[in-house]
Amino acid sequence: MTDQAKLARAPHETNTPWIPACAADDIEPEDVLRWDHAGRSFAIYRSPDNQYYCTDGLCTHEQVNLSDGLVMDYVIECPRHNGQFDYRTGEAKRAPVCVNLNIYPTRVENGTVFIKVE
Repeated sequence: MTDQAKLARAPHETNTPWIPACAADDIEPEDVLRWDHAGRSFAIYRSPDNQYYCTDGLCTHEQVNLSDGLVMDYVIECPRHNGQFDYRTGEAKRAPVCVNLNIYPTRVENGTVFIKVE
């Protein structure tokens, strides 16, 4: 098996849809990282309690990259119109956003953040 094929599998599982996205240390607490995969943009967050979360990468209001926004506690603020989402649930929290973000399961193994993209 090639190194690339090993990376495409989550540790301790075979043939899973978990994708290695970044090193856990690439994201500081209360920060966000843009991750592009298969023609889509995602936002990966590290919470104040060092948990990792992933949402769609574009704001549901005007399709702006959320990775350019501000993370405060468990909220991402869109850089264009200051709409806010709870990145743990994807819930729209402050206008002008009113459509929730999709969220994606995450896990960290051996210092790598994996995202389950369906």
